[in-house]
Amino acid sequence: MTAATSPPPGPTPASPPTGPAATAAPTTGPATGGSPGADRPADDTETRRSVRSGVAGLIGAATSGLFGFLLAVVITRGYGTVGSGAFFAAIGVVTVATAVCTLGAETGLMWALPRRRLGARGDAARVLPVALAPPLLVAVAVAVGGALAADALAPRLLGGAGVDGTALLAVSFAAVPVVVAMTLLLAALRCVRPIRAYVGVQFFLLPVARPVLVGAAALAGGGLLAGMTGWLVPAALALLACLTLVAGPLGVGRGAALRPGRGDWSAFWRFALPRAASAAIDAGNMWVGVLLTSVLAGPADAGVFGAVGRYILAGQLAMQGLRVAVSPQLSRLLGRGERAAAAAVHRQLTTWGLVLSWPVYLLLAVFGLAFLQLFGPEFTAGAPAMTVLALAMLVNTGVGNVQSMLLMGGRSGLHLAATLAGLLVTVSLGLWLIPGHGATGAAVAWAVGIATENLTAVACARVVVGQPLVDAAMLRAAAATVVGVGAAAAVGVLAGGRGIGGLVVAVGVLAAGCVGLLTLPRVRRRIRVTMVQVRGGQGAAPAAAGPVPEEPKGR
Repeated sequence: MTAATSPPPGPTPASPPTGPAATAAPTTGPATGGSPGADRPADDTETRRSVRSGVAGLIGAATSGLFGFLLAVVITRGYGTVGSGAFFAAIGVVTVATAVCTLGAETGLMWALPRRRLGARGDAARVLPVALAPPLLVAVAVAVGGALAADALAPRLLGGAGVDGTALLAVSFAAVPVVVAMTLLLAALRCVRPIRAYVGVQFFLLPVARPVLVGAAALAGGGLLAGMTGWLVPAALALLACLTLVAGPLGVGRGAALRPGRGDWSAFWRFALPRAASAAIDAGNMWVGVLLTSVLAGPADAGVFGAVGRYILAGQLAMQGLRVAVSPQLSRLLGRGERAAAAAVHRQLTTWGLVLSWPVYLLLAVFGLAFLQLFGPEFTAGAPAMTVLALAMLVNTGVGNVQSMLLMGGRSGLHLAATLAGLLVTVSLGLWLIPGHGATGAAVAWAVGIATENLTAVACARVVVGQPLVDAAMLRAAAATVVGVGAAAAVGVLAGGRGIGGLVVAVGVLAAGCVGLLTLPRVRRRIRVTMVQVRGGQGAAPAAAGPVPEEPKGR
């Protein structure tokens, strides 16, 4: 384990991990060093494992994106620009407050649990009190303080919204402890159960239930307070589901020791605390823009910017699905010093994410007007903001999940530096541009912040990992995606302009092109190889000699 990837000092298991948290050692040479190709079997094994987890994450992310878009339509159609601005601002309060109150413990759990033993005789359950107690105490304090201050905060955050802002903010703050507990237990769930359990809660239960309940509230004429309640109730249901699913693998109630051991507190929080600030920034980037826009330009502009942001975040779900799928795997690899294998996993999943995300953002950049027309004619003023942010997200998805490489390698301080740089740029430019340019100014500020954070993070990750994070396959995939989607978009613009007609033509051309690619033998062969990897077969890695380690259940 190198200094660059070693975790903070702390207790180590007295015996090798067993159960779902177990890690299978490669049966061939070390992951680094030795003769050329000596690390190939381990790399192939890890990339096959990442493929299986990545596919599950992508399926869940696709479902979440679909229902997240449906939720945005429900909010914007049900409440208009002013009402949706207040709704998005309330969601921003919950999101930012939750990210602050978790204190980075959700990432700490993702880092710590894969390195411990599960079960009644394991030491993983001892992490729960360490990770849960401080965030929940802070969340309760924020909930009480926020509810008491709601009367003073409402005119500043929701001024002119024409709603009972005090009640809306009070309910939002009161829900923070529930959302914090849910967030932390979701992180634990990802580490102790197969990924399908996490996907079921995070990518199905939450996104499916929210538009149903918010839509029901809007149709019943319940107003924004009822709608916000509908948005919050699924979090309580997800919390109950996580409690049920996490208890068994950790041995809670079956004799597992919950009392933290000597050094548990210092080891965990030495890693988590630097992540606390960066987690708040990560989760609140868009919502900081919504809140700034609401304060500096009014709730109508905030509603437009929030609608644009929903599309931008939906396009990022592919990367999110891949990130949550492989973060425990990266933690394990980097914790063992297997940087070459970790870099191979990163390159593979970045290529996937790029191919899946760039078409979305290129279409959003060209046909922003068409997408916003689905929310209503009053939202089309956000088309320039959509184009700016979509182009910025090409950078974000193009560098891949470099933030996960830093965090799972124990370098949360470097990640904090990158996120602080992005936040400083976003807020500084926002204060300057939003008063005169509204949603477009907020988009420019956020776009420059996105580029700043990601370029800083990729430079740090390259130094920490010490392995190439870009390869020829990624560059070929990027070029092919830009050329293919660009050609389809050009045909759409020429045939139907940048409205819905042009978008339909462009999507049709893309679909025809994808069908045509499926007729190529090379493409079909690559799909077959991927399917073998998904099923866990060994045929996808002919270079691997010897038996392939069995994949641990639970990741």
